[in-house]
Formats: sequence, structure tokens, C-alpha cells
Amino acid sequence: MNDHGLAPGREIAGRGGGTISRGGGFGWLLAIPPAGLAVAFSAALPTVMGGGAVRLAYDWVPSLGVGLSFLIDGLSLTFALLISGIGVLVALYSSAYLAGHNHYARFSVYLLLFMVAMLGLVLADNVITLFIFWELTTVASYLLIGFDHASAKARRSALQALLLTGAGGLALLAGLILLGAAAGSFDLSTILASGDAVRAHQLYLPILILVLLGAFTKSAQVPFHFWLPNAMAAPTPVSAYLHSATMVKAGIYLLARMHPVLGGTDSWIWTLTIFGAFTAVAASVLALRQTDLKLALAYTTVMALGTLTMFLGAEATVAVAAAITFLIVHSLYKAALFLIIGNIDHATGTRDVARLGGLVRAMPVTALAAAAAALSMAGFPPFLGFIGKELKYEGALAIASEPLFVASAAVVANALMVAVAGIVALRPFYGTPSTTPKPPREVPMRMWISPVLLAGLGLTFGLAPSLIADALVQPAVTAILGRPETVKLALWHGFNLPLLLSVLTFVLGLTAYAVHPWLRRHLIAASGRLPMTADQVWDRLLDGVKSLAAMQTRTLQGGRLHRYLFVVFASFALAVGTALFATGAMRVPAGWPDLLLKHWAVTALIAAGAVMAAVASTRLTAICALGVVGVGVALLFVMFGAPDLAVTQLLVEILVVVLVAMVMLRLPGFEQGSTRRIRKLDALLGIAVGAVVTATLLAVVAAPFDRSITAYFETASVPEAFGRNIVNVILVDFRALDTFGEIAVVVVAALGAYALLAGTRRGKRP
Repeated sequence: MNDHGLAPGREIAGRGGGTISRGGGFGWLLAIPPAGLAVAFSAALPTVMGGGAVRLAYDWVPSLGVGLSFLIDGLSLTFALLISGIGVLVALYSSAYLAGHNHYARFSVYLLLFMVAMLGLVLADNVITLFIFWELTTVASYLLIGFDHASAKARRSALQALLLTGAGGLALLAGLILLGAAAGSFDLSTILASGDAVRAHQLYLPILILVLLGAFTKSAQVPFHFWLPNAMAAPTPVSAYLHSATMVKAGIYLLARMHPVLGGTDSWIWTLTIFGAFTAVAASVLALRQTDLKLALAYTTVMALGTLTMFLGAEATVAVAAAITFLIVHSLYKAALFLIIGNIDHATGTRDVARLGGLVRAMPVTALAAAAAALSMAGFPPFLGFIGKELKYEGALAIASEPLFVASAAVVANALMVAVAGIVALRPFYGTPSTTPKPPREVPMRMWISPVLLAGLGLTFGLAPSLIADALVQPAVTAILGRPETVKLALWHGFNLPLLLSVLTFVLGLTAYAVHPWLRRHLIAASGRLPMTADQVWDRLLDGVKSLAAMQTRTLQGGRLHRYLFVVFASFALAVGTALFATGAMRVPAGWPDLLLKHWAVTALIAAGAVMAAVASTRLTAICALGVVGVGVALLFVMFGAPDLAVTQLLVEILVVVLVAMVMLRLPGFEQGSTRRIRKLDALLGIAVGAVVTATLLAVVAAPFDRSITAYFETASVPEAFGRNIVNVILVDFRALDTFGEIAVVVVAALGAYALLAGTRRGKRP
């Protein structure tokens, strides 16, 4: 039984009835789009290998400096080829693994959406465009992780990934906006050339913190590591794709891309080194205690991400070359191993390593692919993993600031990876055969061809490392460091310290593999003594947010309209008043204007109406007093030359007084809903809101008056709209749709008032 509970080729009943069978259909067509993309990207290899780059740019939002621009250089091309190339094999595998599934078409759309999002992210040459594709990967991964929507575990894991990486995305957005402000442009090409200016800018530290938050949440660095193993609720092809070349590598890509502009400082070096080293060691220890094969592989992915982060903090060429080489190594063996575990699960009905053994006779091809991928993961020669491991040790020793710390972390993590490689890829196939839920047998060719090819590439590139050194590693290192670099990969470097560290790694790893049942028992016992796991901390955090939201809802939304209005107006007065005071925008007039007696009389009338509304003992008296206020405002409009506004004001006041008075007669007594204390608070709030509005108007009037819009309407009203009443022309012609919307609002309000009055006539008096 696989992740979705179906065997390939099986016919299942559709939701709408009938029978659906895709086992021998055209699911393999899903592999065509990524194959075409891989071929297209390969065409850029000669340009990139020659030190050039390909840039495509289109104006998108030119007023904001946002362009839809894409850049293909050594770094982006490496990621694009991994995304599209592994995407081909994952798509081919999925066509058999998910054959017969009711929602295979939906899965195909999700997978292609995710692929496009990742490609857009790594190819974007504008930080705003990069962020949009960054968030699109978050949404697409949410859909893929929660593909089995009937499973509560899948829904929880998908939501956890969405919330955590989405929160990191918001931090990243803030960091990218500040970065664009510091560099003077949102184009990555310009930003990357402004490294010295950005590092010297006063916003450098906030930019660094925000960008690293986005990268660390996406790449599952401690303490954000727990969401990635939980994402194993996704179908196996999704796990293979997310963990090998796509979503989790987005954070690594961001760190590599920002290296020329944010790297080189102590803050960058020590933050990436410490977090990366701690993540690598902790994740490799956690991988050793797992019995679920997918979970063990998931933790090794976290270990790989920590290792990549650790090496990307360095400035040494060999350290960055080690990161890029290991990036390729990890993508190949990790995709292969996830697909192999999918084959084991499909063929036996279980992923529990304690229930597996002796599968080599029943699944010889899968066992061969597993052995090759595991040897590359463990770093044995002549696989590419060995070259990557040697390069990591050479890079660790080349880091001038902390070579012993980095080398020690790398040795411990790699040694435990040797043990995990044996547990994941060798233990199920060799040893005493076990009884499994299903009789094991070899999977169809479409399910073993992808892991065989991936494992074979690990061996091919190990025997001929120049194939990727010149085409991928060297151009990527040049793009990361921002200067021309020469990188050579070789299977044999002679007898040196990195070779000695490799031997030490094998000895420690094989020892850990031999005693891993004992280690697992002690690790499980130790974790049981912890007060709380990171996953449980997340649950407590969500529970706290829900409790806070419930308390806030009970406080602010108690079912009383008075409370709602009080909160709204109090928030307005506090927010706007604080902003006026903090920015120094408040203006005190130098002198009062020359007002006539009629002006003072109308002002006194308005004030008297407001006071009467505040002290009224009945609702009818209060609404009539507010009507007096409205009539006073209409008189002011007449006095200052706006009779049309005065007529509108009077009509609105009459309508409001009549309708509200009719409703008020149906409501309980005024004293039941408004005590003297509440009315005093309401009066104080009214005074505060009035003072804030007055201060705002004074600030606006004190500012220089821009007549450009006024002059335009004065000039264009007659020749373009054939009207001399500029206000009417604005309402009817220049703002026709807006006016139509206002009329629609009035009509809807009238219908609502009619329904309310009709309801009170039919209902009983409260």
C-alpha cells in the first residue's frame, strides 16, 4: 500500500460514479514539459560556461521599478537544470506510482505549478518578482503536501508548512524592500553589484536578519527544522521532488544569490556557520533514531541543508565549490532514495525498517539502485558523493576563522550519514527476509527507471567529474563569489588531511551502523525525557494564538453594536492622533479667520445639537439633536457657496432622521442600553475623534495646495464633458463609475432599511 492507498494500475471508483483507470494511460505525458524546459536550459550552457549570462526583461510595474526580468547565469542555470531534470524523472515515476488515482490530473497541475514557481524563483532578476515566485512555491507546496486531503495528518502538515514558511516569506519581503532601498534598485543585477554600499548601509543588519529568517524557515534550519519531516505526509514523488531539488533548496539558493551583497561580514559568516553546523549535527542524530525510512531520509535532508548553509557562510573558493558540488550530489542521491523507498512501500506495504529485510531477491533492480545511491550518500569512491565529501573537508580546512569547528561538525554529520545510508538503503534488501504486509515483488519499469538513472548519474559524474565541474560548478561558484573562479574536481587528490578525515568518517559511520539499534534505543529514551519537542512547541504556540483570538473575539465582538462602534472610533482616534503627534504634523493656526455673526450662530447651533445628543435621555431626542447638527452643517455649505452639497446634506439628514426614528420606536428603552457612565465615555470619545479630525484638517490646510488636479478639471470640464458646473461634471463624467457605485450603495442601504422595517412590522415588539 503506498501513500495514497492504491496500487498502480488499479481501477477505482470515481467520486461521481463510474470507473476510472489511468494505469496504462497517458500519465507519462506529465514528463514532457519539464523535459522541454531541461533541453531549453541546456542551450544556455555554452554561454554560461564562457562566462556570460542571458537576461530577459519586460516592464511589469514600471512606476514602482518592478520588472518581470529573468537572469540565467551559472547559479540559476545549475538550479534550473536540477529542477527541470529531476522533474522529468519524478513526473515519469508519478505516472506509475499514482496511476489510477482519482485526482491524478489535480496532482499533475500542482506539480507543474510548483515546478514553474521554483524556476521563476531561481531565474528572477528582480527581488519583487523573486518574492512572488517564493510565495507561489509556498502555496504550491501546501497543495502538494496536503494532496491527501482526507488525512488529518496531511492537512496539519500542509498547514504547518504554509504558516511557518509563509511567516518567513513576510520577513523576506520586508528584507528585500529594505535591500532595494539600500541599493537604490530592485533589480538583482544592480543589487549584486552594490555589495560594498549595502554592507556599509545603516540598514544592513535589519536586512540581514530579515533575509536570513526567510531563508532559514524555507530551508528548515534549527529551530525551524521540524516542519520538513512532517511534510512526509505528502506522496513519495512529492517528497522526492521537494527534498532533492526544489522547495527546501529555495532557501539555499537565496543564501547563495545574496552572498555577493550580504556576505563577507562577521554577522553573515558566524550566523550561517553556527546555525548550519548545529542543524547538520542535530538532524543527523535525529535521523539515526527513526524507523520510518521516509522520516530518516527527511532528517538527512535537514542535515544536508545545514551543511550547505554552513559552507555558504565562507568566503573561500573551495568552500563555496564544496557547497555547489554537494548540492548536486545531494539532489541526485536524495531523489533516488526517496523513489526507492516509494518502491519498497509500494511492493511490501510498509516503510518500517524493523519489518524489512532480504528484499534483494524479490526486487533486484531496486536493490541495485539503492546500493548505488547509498554509496554516493555515504561518500564512497568512485561516486560523486566521495568527491563532494573530500571537497567539503578541504573547504572546511580552508575557512580561516573556524576550520576546526566546521571540520568537526562535517565529520560527525557525515559519519552519521554513513550509518543512515546503510539503514535506509541496505538494511531492507539484505539480511534475513522478513514477513511484510504484502508479498514483495519488483515494481514496474516506470518506477525503477528513475532511481536507476539518478544513481547512475552519481556514478558517472564520480568517474568523470569534469562533466559537471566546467558546466555547472565553476560557473555557479563564479556567480556566488562575484568574481571569476577556476574549479577542478578530481576523484583522487593524493594522501592528505581530507583523505584522512574521509577514512575517519567511514570508521565512525560503520561503527555507528553496527551499533545503531543500541544508539536508537538510547536516543529514543533521551528524547522521551525532554520536556517538549519542537513540534509540540509549535502546537502550543498555535493553541496560544487560538486562545488569544478567542479572548479578543469575546472582548471586541460581544454582540453589541455600541461596543463595535466604540472600538472603531477609539482605534481611529488613537492611531491617527498618535501619528499626527509622532510626525509633528499638528498645526496650530496663527489666528482666527474673520467670521461673521451668522457663522458663529451656525457654529453654536451645531455645538448645541451635539451637546443635546450627548445628554439626551431618549433615543428620539438624541436623533433629533443629531438632525440639528446636520442642518447646521448644511447651512455652512450654503454660506460658503456649495448649495448642491447643502441640498444633499439636508436630504440625507431627513432620510436618516425619519428611518432611524421609526426603528428607534421599536427598540427597548434608552436607559436599558446606555448608562450615565457609558454616555460620559461616549462623549469623551466624541470629543477626542472631533479633535483628531480637526487636527488632521488643520495639517492638510497648512500644507502647500496643489492645484494641478483642480486646474485640469477647470480646463477640461467644458471641452470634454460639455458642462460648466465642475462638481456635477466630476460626478457624472470623470467619476462616473465611482458615482454609479455610490448610487448602488444607497440603493442597497435602502433595500436593507426596507427589509428591517418590514421585519419589525411583522415581528413582535422586544
